Amino acid sequence: MENIFKPSAILEGIKGIIPNIPITLEIAVVAAIIGIILGFILALFRVKKLPVLSQLATLYISFMRGTPLLVQIFLSYYGIPVMLNILNYRFGTAFSINKIPNMVFVYVAFSLNEAAYMAEAIRAAILSVDRKDIEAAHSIGMTGGQTMRRVILPQAMIVAIPNLGNSVISLVKSTSLAFTIGVMDMMGRAKVISGSNMRFFEVYIGLALLYWVMCIIIEFVVNKLEKKFNIRERKVVQND
Repeated sequence: MENIFKPSAILEGIKGIIPNIPITLEIAVVAAIIGIILGFILALFRVKKLPVLSQLATLYISFMRGTPLLVQIFLSYYGIPVMLNILNYRFGTAFSINKIPNMVFVYVAFSLNEAAYMAEAIRAAILSVDRKDIEAAHSIGMTGGQTMRRVILPQAMIVAIPNLGNSVISLVKSTSLAFTIGVMDMMGRAKVISGSNMRFFEVYIGLALLYWVMCIIIEFVVNKLEKKFNIRERKVVQND
């Protein structure tokens, strides 16, 4: 029976993959942070309907959401060296293409992709804020920045957290594509282990369980944050 299916190989696979979890988490954390920052900027462009910038943001979001992440990874992997070569040729710089770590290409691709999804989640959250609250803030002399910090963002956060949490969960699962350009994340390590012991099914079961546990933990944290902000909102309403 063990020639067909070996349960112990699942545990062995998990033990072998665990040391590479930090790489997967590093990709997810970096991409999420950069994605939220860029997404917030893109969302503001669209909410404020800034000329040109709003149209460019819409085009960018459409492209990033309408093309596969794997294609974007390859565009980053092959495109960045091309752009550096152009810069070297045009301006006489000496950027070394061969010394760029593969993680840089992964950071770029995942961050830019995540920014498009974060932008839509943040934009929807900002638009959900009651217009009367914004007008009331302006009526008491708040500036645009103060209104954003004290009125819009606290309320928008409640709406945004579930969507942002779902984006982060999807991001963690999507990191499995990083191995396609040689990054030794969880997926890359699983590929090496299964190739060495020829227990592909068992090793990938172990990999699936690890991803599952990570996503459960993220979902738990997101639910805690959502409850925390909801409690704050209820207190504000009660005080009013």
